[in-house]
Amino acid sequence: MSSTKTTKTKVGTKNWQPNLDITPEELKEMQAQVVDNIIIARVRLLLQHPFFGNMATRLRIQAADDWLPTAAVDGRNLYYNTQFFNAMNIQEIEFVIAHEILHCVYDHLTRREDRNPMIYNIASDYVVNNLLVRDKIGHKPSIVDCFQDFKYDGWTSEEVYDDIFEKYDEQELEALGELLDEHVDWEKDGQASGEGKDGKEENKEGKEGKGRPSYSKEELRKIRDEIKENMMTAAQSAGAGNVPGDIARMIKELTEPKMNWREILRQQIQSTIKNDYTFSRPSRKGWHTGAILPGMNYMDTIDIAISLDMSGSIGDDQAQDFLGEVKGIMDEFKDFNLKLWCFDTQVYNEQDFSADGNDDLLDYEIHGGGGTDFMCNWNYMKENDIQPKKFIMFTDGYPWDSWGDADYCDTVFIVHGHRDKNLQAPFGITAHYEESRA
Repeated sequence: MSSTKTTKTKVGTKNWQPNLDITPEELKEMQAQVVDNIIIARVRLLLQHPFFGNMATRLRIQAADDWLPTAAVDGRNLYYNTQFFNAMNIQEIEFVIAHEILHCVYDHLTRREDRNPMIYNIASDYVVNNLLVRDKIGHKPSIVDCFQDFKYDGWTSEEVYDDIFEKYDEQELEALGELLDEHVDWEKDGQASGEGKDGKEENKEGKEGKGRPSYSKEELRKIRDEIKENMMTAAQSAGAGNVPGDIARMIKELTEPKMNWREILRQQIQSTIKNDYTFSRPSRKGWHTGAILPGMNYMDTIDIAISLDMSGSIGDDQAQDFLGEVKGIMDEFKDFNLKLWCFDTQVYNEQDFSADGNDDLLDYEIHGGGGTDFMCNWNYMKENDIQPKKFIMFTDGYPWDSWGDADYCDTVFIVHGHRDKNLQAPFGITAHYEESRA
């Protein structure tokens, strides 16, 4: 879901604000102590939470009193307000540093898309603060009423966003808590939160700011790559058991080689025709050894069923691309039986295709567009005595209730457009459609 809330929220109002009457001399003296405290907090993180400590050493410490009331991060720099950090003890500073690191690790800097910025920032803080409190990394600052609730533990920021977007209005959001830091829209394109109507940066007095940076989309892509490299290096330095489980899974996903959905689709279809070994056609690979090795005996006919989830989030172009790939695979074999249908809360337009038939798979007419009920596919197959050797579903990965019947037949889910690229169905094989795109 990527809806945009139209109401303006006042959730950015904080209980804590810096003193605007502080003199430059007082600020400079305070800043020296704050830098020492940040360094101490980083060392403590290195000793007690090595992943966070390693990540922290890769961030440059930058004072930003002219535009920043609390803290912020851009993937390269940790920005701080001197008075804010001076009002916290060392363990609270540890929490804030780790908080900024997690915004980088979870890619909160760029993955908001067209969602309401303030609501997405709240959702991101719930995700980050839950992990820090759960794993006892520093202490929550007492001067900020942070967004933190374990009912969202294990949720993605997009899932939290959808929940609070639907449930809470402006006043209710204000009552839930406040942002710990400033979530800056770092792109040069568009107007960031905190900008004036003309797009110029404004500081707390309404004047144009001096030090607040911005980046192009290309620069942000480079920063994202740097963050990923830093994550893997920090995890390696921290050692096994010293990386939070959520982050360890992300790193495993980044480092393990992946097959894209086209490769998986081809592999799964071909697996239905491998039957047994035979000596009727010896393998040429064994001729030079003087031994006769068996070849594969392939069944004459591929037998699969395919369903297209047309509940609204998958368009005709994606469906045609998917069918085009299926057709290309099928054309390689001398015979096949393929049943194809669409579904939302029920099955539509079931059609049979075979090698000697006159119907072209690419001429198939797509139907549907309502809700989503994955189980209707299994009900339909059972009612119509259809039990394919492989059932392949092209879906957005959002079942209304059950994913289906795990015991009925071998199933492959090709997932399109899901916000969680690590999503795996509870049974069968899962591949993500986008992973194959250029």
